[in-house]
Amino acid sequence: MTDIQGLDDIKLLVDTFYDKVLKDETIGYIFTDVAKINVQEHMPKMYTFWNASLFGAAGYKGNTVAKHIELNKKEALVDNQFDQWEKLFAETVDELFAGEMATLAKQRAKAMRFLIQFKIEKSKEPGFIQ
Repeated sequence: MTDIQGLDDIKLLVDTFYDKVLKDETIGYIFTDVAKINVQEHMPKMYTFWNASLFGAAGYKGNTVAKHIELNKKEALVDNQFDQWEKLFAETVDELFAGEMATLAKQRAKAMRFLIQFKIEKSKEPGFIQ
């Protein structure tokens, strides 16, 4: 098993992960029914996000935290959903890759999860500025 080495590996990771997520009983509906993501538009953004996160590549122009704060206003995102997202991500990384970048990907996912949860909670306070 090899490590995550570049964009092709990121595409494999993200595509495999989303195949699981979209079918998942706990969180799939958030993507399909609540966020109503267009997979063809969403996936290139995810490739760019993870390429930036793992390799420092330029190109990601989104605001991940703001998107999740808005999503939380439509339907409250709860701990077990974040747990399931993180579990599926780590499982997918471990199925496909091994090495420093694979470990970093799981660490970045965990950090992003907690940042999003923290910012969602803070966004409920008066005077919140992202």
